[in-house]
Amino acid sequence: MPQALQTYVRVVDAFNRRVGRIVMYGVFVMMGILLYSSISKTMFLPASWTLEMAQFIMAGYYLLGGAYSLQLDSHVRMDLLYGRWSPKTKAVVDVVTIMMLFVYLFFLLWGGVSSTTYALQYGETSYSSWSPYMAPVKIVMLIGIFLTFLQATSIFIKDLALAMGRPIA
Repeated sequence: MPQALQTYVRVVDAFNRRVGRIVMYGVFVMMGILLYSSISKTMFLPASWTLEMAQFIMAGYYLLGGAYSLQLDSHVRMDLLYGRWSPKTKAVVDVVTIMMLFVYLFFLLWGGVSSTTYALQYGETSYSSWSPYMAPVKIVMLIGIFLTFLQATSIFIKDLALAMGRPIA
């Protein structure tokens, strides 16, 4: 494979690894918010922002962590036949099936850009009593989808190289 593609794979993998390692601690932030919510409901005046904020943290957690999960190959897969195949056969099948992921991510990104543009243009807020602006969570959504697209491209390059008999280290 050309040096530029190998560099792309190294850079994207390293970046998504760092982002994933940082974002995985978001679950503790979410747990802290939910703990505060429980305490405030029993001892004080209940905070109206806690549940929705925990949902926003969770959305960022799984959207920004999606690329890292893809990189680690820790997503759900039907392993009935796949587990028995050789690495080269797996790579050939993955090259074909990742095209469907690209289509899915394209439409997800397209809808996300439209939704984020609307949120920024009109100052969209949530319908809850807290009524936070939706643009920040939608921007995080776009970043997560884009990072997943970059990681899927990296995996595609690695699988294509392996299918051609020239694996990238």
